[in-house]
Amino acid sequence: MKIVFMGTPDFSVTILDALVNAGHEIVCVYCQPPRPAGRGKKDRPSPVQTRASALGLKLRCPTSLKTPQEQEKFSALEPDIAVVVAYGLILPQKILAAPAKGCLNIHASLLPRWRGAAPIHRAIMAGDEKTGICIMQMDAGLDTGPVLLNKSLTIGAEETTAKLHDRLSSLGAKLILQTLDNLATLEPQMQPETGVTYANKIDKSEARIDWSQSANQVSQLIRGLSPFPGAWCMVDGERLKLLECRVVKGNGSAGEVLNGLQIACGNGAVEINKAQRQGKRPMFADELLRGFDLPEILD
Repeated sequence: MKIVFMGTPDFSVTILDALVNAGHEIVCVYCQPPRPAGRGKKDRPSPVQTRASALGLKLRCPTSLKTPQEQEKFSALEPDIAVVVAYGLILPQKILAAPAKGCLNIHASLLPRWRGAAPIHRAIMAGDEKTGICIMQMDAGLDTGPVLLNKSLTIGAEETTAKLHDRLSSLGAKLILQTLDNLATLEPQMQPETGVTYANKIDKSEARIDWSQSANQVSQLIRGLSPFPGAWCMVDGERLKLLECRVVKGNGSAGEVLNGLQIACGNGAVEINKAQRQGKRPMFADELLRGFDLPEILD
């Protein structure tokens, strides 16, 4: 098929590669424009822009698709279909209607649960036992269109957003290829009206750990926010990011250091497996504790 691919972050790169390797014609790649990043705040291209350039694909990075000029450019590509995955811009109706077979969105949740921007983070933070991928026909709503194909995954008890992200990206690549191969026979299924939840963008204000919560809640926060923005606590005036953990047996005052990096919570305890000090690289617990004395209680 003649495909317009629309995506921006790492999650989308695996899917772009799968479409190219399967022999589909990518007539153009759309991604968000470069953004200032790093200490020098220089414009940095997105992972999709970098990959599309390496593959020699036609590339566009508009700041909006709302202008008649951008919509005319899109229509002139005469695509069979658009594949959209974590693009980050709203598609106006004229864009949605331009491809002959419409626009398909690869969404990293089991819709209608976790519509919106951060479905992987939110699934872990909420303690969901499973999530998955939905291939959805796009309409004017926020992830409200009918679903063509879906598949679920079990969320591991110690799984972080980073690890689940990679598994879901690989699953999304497989499902979009299946969808395109069977597009003529798949029957769109309307989403249920019950069970709708919204995966709001992650706010850094959510990231501070409250040790008075249960061990399960603390674990969900740490794993859900790993690697970015990273759940954190204070250790003698220094912010410590906690990146990997597991729930363990243990009792004590909230925030009390029980043994090594086992920390008591309001109910139960968590064992920190990986953490990151300010200005340092992430380290496993045994390396972190060398020369780094913890107080009796973490703040």
